[in-house]
Amino acid sequence: MSKLEFGLWDSIGGYSEEYDGQTADIYDEHIRLAQRIEEFGWHSYFIIEHQNGDISRITAPSVYLTAVARETSRLRIGAMMYQLPLHHPIRLAQEVAMLDQLSRGRVEFGTGIGVREHEFMRWNINFNERAAMAEEVIKIVKMAWTQDEVTFEGKYWHFDEALPQPKPYQKPYPPIWAAVHSDASCEFAARNNYNVSQNLDTDEVVKRKFDVYRRVWAECGHPGPMPRTFLHRPVHVAETDEKAHEEARPYVASRAGIPDAGPTNMRLTGRLVGSRIGLGTHARGMGSDSERPDNKERGLAMDRATRDYDFSLDNGLAIVGSPETVIRRIQEQRAFVGYDILCTAHGIGRMPEPLVANSIELFGKEVIPAFR
Repeated sequence: MSKLEFGLWDSIGGYSEEYDGQTADIYDEHIRLAQRIEEFGWHSYFIIEHQNGDISRITAPSVYLTAVARETSRLRIGAMMYQLPLHHPIRLAQEVAMLDQLSRGRVEFGTGIGVREHEFMRWNINFNERAAMAEEVIKIVKMAWTQDEVTFEGKYWHFDEALPQPKPYQKPYPPIWAAVHSDASCEFAARNNYNVSQNLDTDEVVKRKFDVYRRVWAECGHPGPMPRTFLHRPVHVAETDEKAHEEARPYVASRAGIPDAGPTNMRLTGRLVGSRIGLGTHARGMGSDSERPDNKERGLAMDRATRDYDFSLDNGLAIVGSPETVIRRIQEQRAFVGYDILCTAHGIGRMPEPLVANSIELFGKEVIPAFR
């Protein structure tokens, strides 16, 4: 197994109705966080794109990451993920390539199709065709990165001798990540030799899906090395186990603390409650996909996690404890699931900033060095 690296997940979102300052101040605060974790030895820094809601203040990932790039020197940066169907493919290719140039080759390119129906409805984009749209987008992006001109005739996009510039700093292009939740998305990523990321399923389910990915990747006969696997988890560290659990319990076992818990999660709804379109055509917000067996299973697990603290810990949905306990738990989890990057999220729900800052510092100073 390769060396374990650590990323930090920075959602930069939620609770906008409670903030009475400038959004610019929030961005500055999070850029300072990126600088701090670079000093602590994190490998990478990730954000996520969302549109039309209160889950994230990052609606233009490349713009924000450019600011991060100019204030850091080693930290790898990326959006996990860009919602491909919501982007013009040539524009996206050029933006990410320019970001790669400005960061001198530190971009990790996270891709996905999006899961929230209302984000698509509000832009008059067919939610049910997003997978096919995303497949065209990524094809065009790779063409733009590797060819002098792009001529493409697809169902959704048509280009006649487009001349994209610049090309990426990394050759042939930045590492491509696919956010995977279904077996079909794991198989798609494996066939295309992409790195894969996961964030919502229990450890047992993640292991099964990563095993599907590895099996299909091996069957494809790709030349090595095998792409990387990435797991995102909420993490809270304090000086002792007792203190860590006391601090984390109110935020891990709550609807505000678990991502994508469902329509009653205030981080997902916010001003959407009572709006004309709301979450779309289904209460869980994923349209007809809400009834897919894997999505229903994940929804049940997330719902239980909001009510059962021990369930979250026992199933790897959160990691909590002293530095020694967190080190041991990561070692156990990695041996079971198998991953190359653990992306830690320390800002759990409404957890007060001093607790978040202390957790990040303890993780950087005492946990990361144990894996060097």
